[in-house]
Amino acid sequence: MTDVTAQLRYYRMGPRKMRLLVDLIRGKRAERALALLSVLNKRGALPLRKLLASAVANAKHNHSLPAENLYIKSITVDGGPVLKRWMPKAHGRATPVRERTSHVKLTLGVLEKKEKKVKKPEARNPKSETNSNEQKSKSPKPV
Repeated sequence: MTDVTAQLRYYRMGPRKMRLLVDLIRGKRAERALALLSVLNKRGALPLRKLLASAVANAKHNHSLPAENLYIKSITVDGGPVLKRWMPKAHGRATPVRERTSHVKLTLGVLEKKEKKVKKPEARNPKSETNSNEQKSKSPKPV
């Protein structure tokens, strides 16, 4: 089975905020995840949508896989380098500001079609059906 990967690196958003979005699409079909990301009102949704679209394009172009059978096999968000800045505060003090970055790694897998088990209809015994109907009709009716 072929797995397709794509990466988003050094995105200027904290990993905790990115994980909120990633948790929504983990395990879903690629088409469903793209639709979900297109309507989310979060800043990280657009880069994630572009990453997922890139991974789908890689699968179609490089591996000749149909987009309908792709699903998000794994997606992880790790912290990238932290930019350290200073914010001036009262009385001449300065407090540190840590601007975090994220690395997102996406892996797409291919859904395999499962064969449906067809149940064989049980052979009906016509005698048992008539007997049960006869018994119902012979039972005394309430007065």
